[in-house]
Amino acid sequence: MEKLYDVVIIGSGPAGLAAAIYAERARLDTIVIEKTGMSGGQVLTTSEVDNYPGLPGIGGFDLGMKMREHADQLGAHFSDDELLSITDEGKVKTVVCENGTYQTKTVIIATGASHRKLGAPGEEELAGMGVSYCATCDGAFFRNKVTAVIGGGDVAIEDAIFLSRLCKKVYVIHRRGQLRGARSLQDKLFSLENVEMVWDSVVERIKGEEQTGALDVKNVKTGEISELEVDGVFVAVGISPNSQPFEGLVEMDHGYIKAGEDCQTSVAGIYAAGDVRTKQLRQIITAAADGANAITSVERYLAEN
Repeated sequence: MEKLYDVVIIGSGPAGLAAAIYAERARLDTIVIEKTGMSGGQVLTTSEVDNYPGLPGIGGFDLGMKMREHADQLGAHFSDDELLSITDEGKVKTVVCENGTYQTKTVIIATGASHRKLGAPGEEELAGMGVSYCATCDGAFFRNKVTAVIGGGDVAIEDAIFLSRLCKKVYVIHRRGQLRGARSLQDKLFSLENVEMVWDSVVERIKGEEQTGALDVKNVKTGEISELEVDGVFVAVGISPNSQPFEGLVEMDHGYIKAGEDCQTSVAGIYAAGDVRTKQLRQIITAAADGANAITSVERYLAEN
């Protein structure tokens, strides 16, 4: 008879890793599916994490590794595989991946979210040739050069602050007249001499042959288009949930899986945790909390079924 798990966790960012830790502590028969082979999720691309309690200023990569080490120490099992589909068969769910199929009583979807694309001409063509979605990954390539960050939230501000330490000049291009990020981050950004704000503006085109060279920037109030010479551009315009494999399986809201604080989806025995679910705040701390809540819900479900 094929092995029947208590829970299969899909994804090993902070939500998936927290779920794995709590699952091991609850002595649940668990396996974590991780498609990239590297646990941590988006936190791996964050230079400094200053809002995770007790660990101020820790590097994102280090935090991700510590969470994985914690899960490993407790005996969590991981499989490097990519999910293809989930079939709900009542009390048994079938999780089909590229390299194997898993039978389980419950599933926790913790697939997170990915960087949203700008959609401007030239973006796809110059991706990896001056267009980036991760300042901490690629910032070193632009040392003493001119870069632009597009966006107005926490990630955009953090990227600009990080790049200001490396680059000769950093433009921050935002479609509105004020930023959306945390006030403490804004204060730090505005104090930097080599950062220039480009307000009420959007990027119409990213130009370059084999390397990014300039941006066509449109002022949304006047309609005027100007050219901004840059060596690199970092897109930080939000995230999109990694929920495509679950369309038609669970209820969604604009791509996010509908689930409350108990992480229960519209399907009994299937839970959503972290950035992929509907929620007010998407941060490392709320993702980790979701992982814990999801396992608590799993335990209750297993006890009742």
